[in-house]
Amino acid sequence: MTEPTTTAEVNIHLRARAQDRAIIDQAAEMVGANRSQFMLASALKEAKNILLDQSTIYADARTFHKVMEWMDAAATPAETDGMKRILEAKLPWRSD
Repeated sequence: MTEPTTTAEVNIHLRARAQDRAIIDQAAEMVGANRSQFMLASALKEAKNILLDQSTIYADARTFHKVMEWMDAAATPAETDGMKRILEAKLPWRSD
């Protein structure tokens, strides 16, 4: 989880419950990071995921219609195989 160190330019402060800090510290230790490194990396990862999920993609009318036609078309055999592989993959957070 540790990334190349650079000089921090700003401070970010927050308050937390003792039990939340203990969980954060335990997780940080497991990945070999200190609390600040772990919290910053985790917050950045979540922030990037949220921004990516909310991104708007702009396309001209022709490209938009091509994409819509592709989405409306039946899946190709390769796409079907790929979807099956994804659905059959073992989920790392499940023990069954």
